[in-house]
Amino acid sequence: MPHLPRVAILTSHGQPSAPPPPEIHLAAVAAAVNDQLPDWDVRSATLSSKGFLEAAMCEDAVIYPFFMARGWFTGKVLPRRLTGWRYRIAAPFGLDPALPALTVTAIRDAVAARGWALDDTEILLAAHGSARGPKAAEAAESFAATLRAALPGLNLRTGFVEETPFIADAARSLGPRALCLPFFAQSGAHVREDIPEALAQAGFQGATLPVLGALPGVPGLIAKAILRTHHQSATAQG
Repeated sequence: MPHLPRVAILTSHGQPSAPPPPEIHLAAVAAAVNDQLPDWDVRSATLSSKGFLEAAMCEDAVIYPFFMARGWFTGKVLPRRLTGWRYRIAAPFGLDPALPALTVTAIRDAVAARGWALDDTEILLAAHGSARGPKAAEAAESFAATLRAALPGLNLRTGFVEETPFIADAARSLGPRALCLPFFAQSGAHVREDIPEALAQAGFQGATLPVLGALPGVPGLIAKAILRTHHQSATAQG
């Protein structure tokens, strides 16, 4: 009897107004993770593509939320969509304890590439926030605190798309040696449109870095999280 690979499914919110681009991007991330896990079948499905998650599901799959926090979608929408299935769920991408170290490296590299000093650099962590609850902002503030501890002397502040302090207000007093770091997993409409508009409104003179989900070490980070979730579940059952 042939060996059936274990299944992991990456899921994200996607974009209801235009589902295909985020779906294609998420599939590319899943393929990169699959390269790290050759004995697995790593699939992907955004919540915005009707029926995609249900079509990808199978019993005992590991669900990986490519989200930044345990908010409305991971806490309410995703479990409702998975009703009736047996599955294991990993911690959201933004809460992975290995993500800050990858981000610190990215910040150091970006600062060094510009010939700046860390204590002369200002960082704006641009996050989503949420009108539905505090989890999104709490995740961003916790992440910011971890970065400050890892990079003493760095001037780092947070700004949000959907709540105060808004990104435009947080960016308004920043000087030319400033970097905007989007606290997002994918480059959706908020990253492509809302953040640039807010920065332009503020007269931001700095540069914007890629989203955290695009960092080079992310596929390996996700692969380790999937294995960790699988092993924890196996240990609990055995």
